Amino acid sequence: MNFPLLQQAFLDKGTSIAHKFVATAISYAPKVIGAILFYLIGSWIIGRLAILLRKTLIARKFDASLQSFLVSFFKIICLVLLVITIFGILGVDTSSFAALIVGAGVAIGSALNGTLGNFAGGVMMLIFKPFKIGDIIEAQGCIGTVTEQGVFNTTLLTPDHKTVILPNGPLSTGVITNFNTHGTLRVDITMAVALDVPVDKARTVAIQAMLQHPKVLKDPAPEVAVSKIGDGMITLAVRPYTTQTDYWDVFFGVQELVKNAFDANGIAGPIPHRVVIQK
Repeated sequence: MNFPLLQQAFLDKGTSIAHKFVATAISYAPKVIGAILFYLIGSWIIGRLAILLRKTLIARKFDASLQSFLVSFFKIICLVLLVITIFGILGVDTSSFAALIVGAGVAIGSALNGTLGNFAGGVMMLIFKPFKIGDIIEAQGCIGTVTEQGVFNTTLLTPDHKTVILPNGPLSTGVITNFNTHGTLRVDITMAVALDVPVDKARTVAIQAMLQHPKVLKDPAPEVAVSKIGDGMITLAVRPYTTQTDYWDVFFGVQELVKNAFDANGIAGPIPHRVVIQK
């Protein structure tokens, strides 16, 4: 066996591989350098745009939690696009990346259908602000004060100090009654008196009783109107006005004051009756 010839063959092969490696490195060097520069410049631009986006959201008084989420979401999307672009610069086929991202998005969307609905609803409410923390609202069959507004859920504190957590998906698509939009609140109370009671007398006594409550506003003035006559009674709509903070104090306190005033002025309450027809 001729060892010198074998040695020379290995040397020639190694030299050929080295030449190919150097040639490949030289041909890819501009692409690699370009990709690195593109990443550095792109990252800097994304950072500046994120700062600009945060300043815009702060200027428009967006919710703090929504600000953080939108800025983070913007940066992640931009970085993903930047990485895909860099792979394209290096000559990698990016169509497979796009298909993979779309497939992952569809799978995640199907798995988190309800959660994404709550998230979308939360984002929309944080943007359009149908209510804010501290407002009294009625929604999804619940009434209470908003104590927390998150991206996925909204928390209410009911008058009996129960915590109610409402998912933002159904909340954003349902009817929301905000009691605080115009500053002052009208407290709607229903009370009934007997059919033979003069309406004017009941109205006068009720208004005087409401004005005795220290938290009932004199302007707008409290109102009393007949809402229904029947079933052996006159149903009165008793409507004092107050502020957001004093809503529940007025709601419960006025009923007691009006009831005591009715008793003191001889205004009888409704008398239940039943009509029996004998054949």
